[in-house]
Amino acid sequence: MKDAAPAAGKLYVVTAPSGAGKTTMVKRLVELRPQLRFSVSYTTRPQRAGEVDGKDYFFVDQDRFAAMHRAGEFLEHATVFGNSYGTSRSQVQSLLAAGHDVLLEIDWQGARQVRANWPACQSIFILPPSLPELERRLRTRATDSDAVISRRLGEARDDLSHWEEFDFAVINDELETAVAIAVGILAGEGSQARTTDQALRAQISALLQGNQ
Repeated sequence: MKDAAPAAGKLYVVTAPSGAGKTTMVKRLVELRPQLRFSVSYTTRPQRAGEVDGKDYFFVDQDRFAAMHRAGEFLEHATVFGNSYGTSRSQVQSLLAAGHDVLLEIDWQGARQVRANWPACQSIFILPPSLPELERRLRTRATDSDAVISRRLGEARDDLSHWEEFDFAVINDELETAVAIAVGILAGEGSQARTTDQALRAQISALLQGNQ
């Protein structure tokens, strides 16, 4: 079911492989553009200590989630490690109608679903400056074992293969420069970040081949 009705705000989808710096970039974007709002996802995952229902997630059981899915209430949904996650269509519509821009921070599979359900959305893919730098960032976290890091790197390579599906691509080499490019995209500019831009395509091609 596609949503074609005009909305006062705009819907943006941001995707990146683990270690590309997406979360930090998104926090800076919200600081710089206070009209941005996050959509709070629904999940069947157990609520953790310190989490607030309705703020971190809407925590529901599997039956409720399945009923919402059957009713077409999700713009996108996914199952990760046995737990279901979904973006509420009505919540996004309400925020947009109120004049807010809405940002969804989801993986490429979810982004694909959102683009199918809401063709007017704008999608942004964030890349690391190189694969070695991506590995360095993952290891710098010092929170994962070598086996987990190897798995994350494999997943990241798969994620990176989907960048051309997006409207825009931003290489997060220097944070403030990348944020400035993203701000330009949200302002309706950023033509140099369009995935059809030949210079950008050549840069990303070199990045993925390990030439940077």
